[in-house]
Amino acid sequence: MKSTRVWRRPTLGAVAALAGVSTATVSNALNGTGRLSEATRQRVIAAARELGYAPASTAQAVACGGTGVLGLTMTTYGDLPVPYTEIPYYAQLALGAMAAAHERGYMLMVMPSSLSPWMWLNAPMDGVIHVAPRADDPVCSLLRERGIPIVSDGQPPQPRWGDAWVATDYDAGLRLLLGHLTKAGARRIGLTLPLHDDAYPHLIGRAYASWCAERDMSALVEEYDSLPDYFTAERDAVGRLLNHDPRPDAVIGIYSDSGHNILAAARHHGLSVPRDLLVACISEDPDYATTIPPITTVSLRPDRVGDEAVDLLIALINARTGVDRRRLVQPVLVTRQSTQRPVRESSPVDAVPDEGASPGSPRTD
Repeated sequence: MKSTRVWRRPTLGAVAALAGVSTATVSNALNGTGRLSEATRQRVIAAARELGYAPASTAQAVACGGTGVLGLTMTTYGDLPVPYTEIPYYAQLALGAMAAAHERGYMLMVMPSSLSPWMWLNAPMDGVIHVAPRADDPVCSLLRERGIPIVSDGQPPQPRWGDAWVATDYDAGLRLLLGHLTKAGARRIGLTLPLHDDAYPHLIGRAYASWCAERDMSALVEEYDSLPDYFTAERDAVGRLLNHDPRPDAVIGIYSDSGHNILAAARHHGLSVPRDLLVACISEDPDYATTIPPITTVSLRPDRVGDEAVDLLIALINARTGVDRRRLVQPVLVTRQSTQRPVRESSPVDAVPDEGASPGSPRTD
């Protein structure tokens, strides 16, 4: 016997009742509008997912002349192909943005970096998340011609009034890492910086210089050309750092493969990590948990950046007033063996306190 039950689309009211909020709050949570706490927004999204509710954003957008489609675009570097899906940061950002768009009833279209100008100008979408904007960005200039809302992943190198962007708090992340290295005993911390026209390396360099100046410490920076072979270029830059006299006792890299490059340079110089050199990098690469030794990293939380970028973009599409157009995501420090100094075994000399030192006084050697 066939069932006579007919599936009915869950209503906004049903989601509101399950989440214990008003229908207006449900609408704001799913459309990225209003001022809601993160806990409330997540409770509404969980209730919508449990009931199988999806807002009719696409239908509403089409009725208003829109498409119900969001674009995620990557900047271009001439004819040089950039395998974004193979770089953990960009892959996680795209997945985070996709999940956030789907939860709000939008489709996310991830666009390749090799599209012609005609495609950039005519691909159907209501708004765009533009990843890693450059100072002279051909994609960004084309997108602006369309007059649709744009949210950048990362602060634009030359921000203009009204620009909207979501970025990780690079200053906070670098200070977390530098503080950790200092506690591990590092006193001469080197940094490799790519020569690039996006804002990221410049903001990192500024944060590092500020941190060193506050502590009256020497800034040890080696720059390198990030294109076309950044692997070799960064290893050479680390080599130049390690040739300093006195040599750095810690080195930080800021790209996904920097940890591997620093390890390779350390081996080439006959240095043991972490005994002779502490190593850390800013990266989302899970392989750093299994390198020898495992490498300490700072995560920029690209999944969270993607979620926030979609949230902000939908708010702009809906023309909400009073929207904060600049959002910061807090980074996370993951400490591993590469920044843990081995404890020296006690010796008869170590067991004898310095002359004049009271029992229990810390040693300064």
